[in-house]
Amino acid sequence: MNSRESQLKAFDRLLTIMDELRSQCPWDKKQTMQSLRHLTIEETYELGDAILDNDLEEIKKELGDVLLHIVFYAKIGSETQHFDIADVANDICEKLINRHPHIYGDTVVANEEEVKQNWEKIKLKEGKTSVLQGVPNGLPALVKANRIQDKVAGVGFDWEKPEQVWEKVKEELGEFQEEVKQGNADAMEAEFGDVLFSMVNYARFLNINPENALERTNKKFIKRFKYLEEKAKEQGKALKDMTLGEMDVFWEEAKTV
Repeated sequence: MNSRESQLKAFDRLLTIMDELRSQCPWDKKQTMQSLRHLTIEETYELGDAILDNDLEEIKKELGDVLLHIVFYAKIGSETQHFDIADVANDICEKLINRHPHIYGDTVVANEEEVKQNWEKIKLKEGKTSVLQGVPNGLPALVKANRIQDKVAGVGFDWEKPEQVWEKVKEELGEFQEEVKQGNADAMEAEFGDVLFSMVNYARFLNINPENALERTNKKFIKRFKYLEEKAKEQGKALKDMTLGEMDVFWEEAKTV
């Protein structure tokens, strides 16, 4: 691993390159925080994909892309005299010190759960009016549900045991089925949302990340379906012309590949 001196030198090199690109490259000169926003989101998802694949070489590359975006935003901020990369780094340092009194103060904690509870209490003292204030509106719904539940649990609004949460899941499933029988589309959607929310909560109690779990299933399905497509093509058939029984043979094969 590189020494701290080498790490700082590499970061300084990146800052220098960013300065040069911003002053000399037509594309980089044109960018704004607004124009970079969607690209940053894309890079973050690519990093997430690499992490799910446990591809360390790809993680390294994607971290570089995300780091570039952070430096880019800081450069733009410095041009309007609002902030620079030092302000960004110092702000997060101060926040970390303030929110870890068990490390930088005299607070004593027994476990990770107490750390999380202290974290939420400190944020309220910092001026936040709700523990949910830090949940971004633009998060995907599944991720947002997980963050909401995690946040409120941090201040004690939570079930005591996984079994209680599972009972809630079954209750919500029953209510959903009742609305399915009634055939009211709006009510079905509302109850289905409750089912998903309760399932996300149960996953949290089991230390399962629901977003990661669903994405694993997505990837598994894609892999098996592509195998099915390839096998059909080898036989000169189109999927739309095959019976479900014929497709199921290849689907079962895909599970063993």
